[in-house]
Amino acid sequence: MRQPPGEFRFDLTTTPAGPVAPRTGRIVTPRGNIETPVFMPVGTLATVKTLLPAEVAATGAPIILVNAYHLYLRPGHRLIERLGGVHRFMQWNGPILSDSGGFQVFSLAGLRKITEEGVQFRSHIDGSEHHYTPELAMEVQQALGVDIAMPLDHVLPGEAPHDAARDAVERTLRWYRRCQAAAPNMALFAIIQGGTHPELRRYHAREAIQLNPPGYAIGGLSVGEPKAAMWATLEITAAELPAEKPRYLMGVGSPEDLIEGIARGIDMFDCVLPTRLGRNGALLTDQGRINLRNATNRERDEPAEPGCDCLACSQFSLAYLHHLFRNDELLGYRLATHHNLRYLARLTARARAAIAEGRFDAFRRNFLEHYRPADETARLAQRRKP
Repeated sequence: MRQPPGEFRFDLTTTPAGPVAPRTGRIVTPRGNIETPVFMPVGTLATVKTLLPAEVAATGAPIILVNAYHLYLRPGHRLIERLGGVHRFMQWNGPILSDSGGFQVFSLAGLRKITEEGVQFRSHIDGSEHHYTPELAMEVQQALGVDIAMPLDHVLPGEAPHDAARDAVERTLRWYRRCQAAAPNMALFAIIQGGTHPELRRYHAREAIQLNPPGYAIGGLSVGEPKAAMWATLEITAAELPAEKPRYLMGVGSPEDLIEGIARGIDMFDCVLPTRLGRNGALLTDQGRINLRNATNRERDEPAEPGCDCLACSQFSLAYLHHLFRNDELLGYRLATHHNLRYLARLTARARAAIAEGRFDAFRRNFLEHYRPADETARLAQRRKP
């Protein structure tokens, strides 16, 4: 077992105006402290795609996420354990949070069967059969030696029918108790499910509180439901959670969603969006996304985001980045990924400063007035076409 001895603790560093209000805090772990709100880059297979660990750290990210399901399948958690744990394996010295893989397992649809014991599924890699249980999910994460673990949970789409969502809530509660028993010394967050059904979210939150987890993850959102339903559900859930524990909104990471989540008292975020966008030639900025392949960038002798100190903006022009992507040069993937992670680290730092100085409402309003979401950017680009 690679979990180092030491304390996991969360301290609020500002006093929120209420249970659903912006706040700052500090997560204390044996491998370092994390100032919140924080965005966690995703390193699914023990790598944040295209970047060295030192480059990820240089973006300002104090913690990253790995996926227990994927590492269980390949190269195998016991191999990583024999090699010294996932921190040594990937040469990341800071804290690591692991997702159990519940979302991935339940996304297999026709390849999996749910029982009370766990989930039987066929690997998406080679078709081999596996029986993934709450106990196995904890065995994998203990072998990896992560600093914050997630239980195996039953994930459904946000707008799942009430009866199905209720079954998933009850199963997730039962499985959490089994995860606690299997790994009593881990910092194991409880995941709150319930779809977009207010009474189920309240019920799950209240039941989870009785289990006294060190933190709470809010799952089953940003999986197809309308944004208005997501934010309403998040407010209902956050209102039930104790202020003294960290709150993690799983799988959410666009700039506008970070700002809206922070406004509702969320402390932690993760998403593959910034790295995936980077590999596809899209940069995050305060005005919206920039598509580097667009011909409008061919002669732009300026950085993507003035004032940004990432590897791309501090050294190269938009014209050069456009050139890299038009020619499928791998350096373009690296520079765009570094920019997007640095942008989100700077955005959360700006949000923390605004909260601490009592001006977050103005910061949020100003940001949203100038930021064009991706769908609006696409519509404007479509209008420009002859």
